[in-house]
Amino acid sequence: MMETGLPRAVLLLCMVDVLHSFAIEEKEDVFKRMVCPAFLMFDNAAYLADMTFELPCNCKPEEVSNVVWYFQKTMRSKETTVLTDFAGNVVVDSGHIHVGSNVLKRFSIRMFSLIVFRAQVTDSGLYLCGTKKGDFFYGYDVDVQPTKHITVAFVDRGEHVQDDYTGKLFSLFTTFWDWTKCDRCGVRGEQRRIGLCYMRSAKLHPRYRTALPNVTSCGSRAVSTWLQRRGRRWKPEVAIRSCLAPCVKEQDPQEGVQAISNIIYKLGQKPWLPHVPTQFHKHPVGRDLIIACPGARPEHAVAWDKDSVRLYRSNFLVGVNQSMRVFIDHGNHLHIQRVQFSDKGTYFCWREGQLVAGFRLSVGHQRQRRRTLDDPETIYAIKAISTSYVLISVIFVGIHVCRCCRQVFRCPGTT
Repeated sequence: MMETGLPRAVLLLCMVDVLHSFAIEEKEDVFKRMVCPAFLMFDNAAYLADMTFELPCNCKPEEVSNVVWYFQKTMRSKETTVLTDFAGNVVVDSGHIHVGSNVLKRFSIRMFSLIVFRAQVTDSGLYLCGTKKGDFFYGYDVDVQPTKHITVAFVDRGEHVQDDYTGKLFSLFTTFWDWTKCDRCGVRGEQRRIGLCYMRSAKLHPRYRTALPNVTSCGSRAVSTWLQRRGRRWKPEVAIRSCLAPCVKEQDPQEGVQAISNIIYKLGQKPWLPHVPTQFHKHPVGRDLIIACPGARPEHAVAWDKDSVRLYRSNFLVGVNQSMRVFIDHGNHLHIQRVQFSDKGTYFCWREGQLVAGFRLSVGHQRQRRRTLDDPETIYAIKAISTSYVLISVIFVGIHVCRCCRQVFRCPGTT
């Protein structure tokens, strides 16, 4: 068996090596087949805020081994942001990205493609793939649409999405993505369908390339400023409906392995813990808390439960009730404002229809700690007190100078 198995293993390794070389050659052939346009065009792409998007550099000369990405707000903008990994930027983890941070802290370049994590509305603009010498090969017109004041339609309640608007020079409508997966399995779940604002007009700039003739996203640079102002009244939409999906059964191991695993499971079983990875966190009462589902993105199907209570979006989506203290935002984060003792418990996270993580929250009083000069609060207090002292001193000195001047000018008149 050893003599016959060794040649087979060697043959298998050789086949894997050949397939790997073939895959690398196919990747290189993509750039050989794709001819860069003689006149630089911009492909339109639209996303919702907090999403992560990827822009591939679809063409480049064979001799170019590294690319530089450039960002401009408009074609006439004099400010250009250079996005490059030549300076040693490493591949970032999207879980450590903060909302509102600069795009220079939220990008990565992989295989000549630009990846922007948790995109913001300010990231809308033109992205160009080129070299550090200033040669450009490919361009994108990116439109990141805001989630603020987004229109929500609950299908189960009979609510409908916005009707299309048709004018003399342009028309506005919503282009919907496919429904997401059911966010839970085995129980009632929910599905989301994201819709972005698009415009149809014959007045679009010809340098911007779109999937359909005379159709582009509302925030595209192909749209004139006059039309953009009228398109801002059309907000992105989200449609939500109920769903029911069965849970996928895992394959049972062999009998011997199953018996051993059952013994190990029973010996190490802790009945007070859920059967998912659980993180423990103690939070001070009265402070706000935001919980993120591990590995989830805004475009994923994500659901939240507190112990055995389902936190459905029909009741807990942000904006449903203005007085809500616990809500889910459009980026799938769970917000708990002004944490109370009644909020303690285990919060479970579903991702793409599977229960993936737990978050056990305990609430306590904030410990009193001694302030140091390095604390941000101490620095802020010192600056505020110093500024107030200087301002009061200036006013005090100014008043006395004015009084002295007044007395000096009065003296000649009295004599």
